[in-house]
Amino acid sequence: MFSSASTRARAGRIATAVALALVVAWSGGCGGKKKSTLTIAQRLERARGQKTPELQSRELVRVARSQFKAGDRKGAAKTLSEARGLIPKDGDTMLVAPRILEVAALFAEMDEKATARGVLDEVVTLAGGVEDPLGKTLMLAEAGGIYGSQTAGAGDSAKALATLKEAAAAADTVDDRFKAKALAAVALGYSDAGLLDDAKAMVETLETSARAVEDPRARAEAFAAAANVRAKGGDSDAAKALLKEAAEVADTIDRSENKAYALLAVAKANAAAGDDAAAAKLLKQAEAAAQRVADQEAQRVVKEKIIAAKK
Repeated sequence: MFSSASTRARAGRIATAVALALVVAWSGGCGGKKKSTLTIAQRLERARGQKTPELQSRELVRVARSQFKAGDRKGAAKTLSEARGLIPKDGDTMLVAPRILEVAALFAEMDEKATARGVLDEVVTLAGGVEDPLGKTLMLAEAGGIYGSQTAGAGDSAKALATLKEAAAAADTVDDRFKAKALAAVALGYSDAGLLDDAKAMVETLETSARAVEDPRARAEAFAAAANVRAKGGDSDAAKALLKEAAEVADTIDRSENKAYALLAVAKANAAAGDDAAAAKLLKQAEAAAQRVADQEAQRVVKEKIIAAKK
């Protein structure tokens, strides 16, 4: 969500981290690149050798995910806890929050729900000190979705509802230029948390707001979010119409990074609607757009999000 945003490019990262990400995270599934032959122990050593705690943490999260996928849950939890401890406590909140949310989401996926809730509590506390309404909305909306998800989240509906209500209140204060982005985040948060009545209540406002947005990436992402909510609520016809509109808007985007993120959002919404073929096609288009992103760090971030969407 911080792609965006957001999620989205943080320039100035060192080239070694980019190279490692391209070897490890981007291998096996894109452009015929060879899979990494590094062992987990070697990857841990390289991660710990990064020049800053932030970079060390980022690489350790990747290793933890690989360990979990390989069936080593205990090792993954240990590595992820190490990554969590390296996240700067006094860093820029808007840069730190996505990393903390990533850790929380992986703990939840690993069924370490109590630990995930503890990490999410940190995010909610951090959000309390954020003055930017959009930034606060995005943080709380993603946290709320993870809190509430029964399948890949912490399974805490009460905390999800409270957090998402706070996110909705913050969204109400967002400038009109960014209102659709904020509403889309909250609607998706409600949907991810399984709070479909609340999601439906917001989606009509979201659709109206989306049509008033001039920026094509924001408009495509808002339509995709609305389609996602409609699909999960069983309104397949409305979802299909919104997905068609979202794809058409995404296709008009010139800037490669924005195009990749917009196509990714539409692909994920198609997957939520059950159209795996359309989702796969859009992910390929997103990959092509990502390949054209000039900034290496920005390219790495969007590629990782595309890879995650394939899983």
